[in-house]
Amino acid sequence: MTLAGHEEPWREWRSASAGPRLHHGWILAGPRGLGKAGFALQAARELVAEPGSAQPTGNHPDIILLEPLPATADDEKKRDEGKPYQTKRNISVEQIRGMQQRLTTRPTLGSRRVIIIDPADELEKGAANALLKSLEEPPAGSFFMLIAHRPGRLLPTIRSRCRTLLFPKLTSEQVASILSREAPEADPATREAAVAASGGSPGAALEFVQLDLGAMYRLMGEIAAKGDASFERRGKLSEALGARPDRKRQLAAIDLARAVVTEGMANAGRGAIPQLTDVHAELVRLGAQAPTYNYDPGLLVMEIGTLLASLAAPSEPAYG
Repeated sequence: MTLAGHEEPWREWRSASAGPRLHHGWILAGPRGLGKAGFALQAARELVAEPGSAQPTGNHPDIILLEPLPATADDEKKRDEGKPYQTKRNISVEQIRGMQQRLTTRPTLGSRRVIIIDPADELEKGAANALLKSLEEPPAGSFFMLIAHRPGRLLPTIRSRCRTLLFPKLTSEQVASILSREAPEADPATREAAVAASGGSPGAALEFVQLDLGAMYRLMGEIAAKGDASFERRGKLSEALGARPDRKRQLAAIDLARAVVTEGMANAGRGAIPQLTDVHAELVRLGAQAPTYNYDPGLLVMEIGTLLASLAAPSEPAYG
């Protein structure tokens, strides 16, 4: 079954793969949660399959998948047990060099091999430079599929050596339909929050549902609309975030606040746009820094709440 939004990428990919000379490097570009990894695995299996060669249903020896490793030995154990685990922030140069060592040998089952890097925009600097060497002189029969949620972070020299497949965002109606099918148990407030914060990504919406952010979404809307002179709503917002939220939940809170501001832009008069724009820019800054900086959750939620409160009461000073 072709996922929503994948029709054009499949048309372009199959048209290219049916030609006499398939380009060796591809960037699968689009926001996180659009199914790019699933597309890459299916396309890779089609590419390495050859008539008369039985193909395994599990891991394929001619498909190399590079993704961030478990953060700790404990996380590695959790991964092996099929439990949720934290990963390192980047794909390391050692992983790229290990892949390159494998490229010195012939493919196992046929004449083609596919390397999937997920996500390529989270390569260490040294890893990106090492990968560039393979893209400049790819071994015969080797094809690269680079999954990029933020392709602008890739080296220009990497982008210039690859073709790009663009994966479009879905409409709010499409995302809501997917949530109704995949998460029917979620309450309406949670689904509404998930759709608003998803940015057109069904995968992101499903993650939001799992995080149960309906109460936080309602509180953010109240703060933006009514302010919070007594700090009472910000206190409740902190409780909704939780005492020890993990990085995923903190990032989700920032995305949710951005969604609230974006909704405000759609309904605001011209005079309110500058303040909304400034607050949105600050939330974008927070979102860019949060994956790297170790924010105190209490200070983070206070800054989010104060930014939102400034939409209703511009005189309130920003926190932090």
